[in-house]
Amino acid sequence: MQSLPDFGEDLKLRSREQRLRRFKQIPLRFLAPNLITLLALCSGVTAIRLGVEARYDLAVGAVIVAIVLDAVDGRLARFLKGTSRFGAELDSLADFVNFGVAPAMLIYMWSLNSLKTLGWVAALCFAICCGLRLARFNVALEDPDRPAWAMNFFTGAPAPAGAGLAMAPMYLGFLGVIPDGHNLAWAVLPYIVAVAFLMISRVPTFSGKALGSRISRDLVLPILGATALVAVCLIAFTWEVLTIMSLIYIALLPVGVASWRRQKRAHEARLAEAQAG
Repeated sequence: MQSLPDFGEDLKLRSREQRLRRFKQIPLRFLAPNLITLLALCSGVTAIRLGVEARYDLAVGAVIVAIVLDAVDGRLARFLKGTSRFGAELDSLADFVNFGVAPAMLIYMWSLNSLKTLGWVAALCFAICCGLRLARFNVALEDPDRPAWAMNFFTGAPAPAGAGLAMAPMYLGFLGVIPDGHNLAWAVLPYIVAVAFLMISRVPTFSGKALGSRISRDLVLPILGATALVAVCLIAFTWEVLTIMSLIYIALLPVGVASWRRQKRAHEARLAEAQAG
């Protein structure tokens, strides 16, 4: 006697085939941010090679390019709705190389190697603190109890800012303010260690997210003009602009702390009113 077909089993097989087919096809919007991340990684690794060849100005420029690409890939992923766990892990790995390893190697070869083992320990300290800072950032993203206002602040200096600050003595060297980094290695060493601990500190720093995703129509042209002016100045007066940006960032640290404390007090006051009501 011929057996009847098992329609339930057939539906399960078809459903499984559809799921496998769906997993094999990846939308293009997931690839674009990851490609930019890989370009940033290539730029960071190339910076190490340029540093080995003693082409320090090009090496620092490669790290700056990696910083710009890092600012683009995350925003592009959110804009295209192409965020993924794979992209997040790749971005963290690239950030550690670009903003931890590369700046540490450059500052060591440019200045700290004159202090031998002590200079190498300082470079290691910077790279390790960068890795710890990235790990803490990834864990903080998964914290469901973090209030909305706290998203406007980073805990400690972010890795790209830390890399930019760490290379500030090199900017001064390219401007001729520091004739030779090896002669001032004893001053560069505590500065690098201070930047390293700033990354893993609890000091709140502005994240830039408070600016919002929408702006007034009247501000469009001024913002575009200011952005173009900064870009032109960065190309024409690279080291002067980077030095000024580093000084502005350091000057804004106490402003960020004051703003964080003010918003925290306001949040605690709202919680107290809600509990009392």
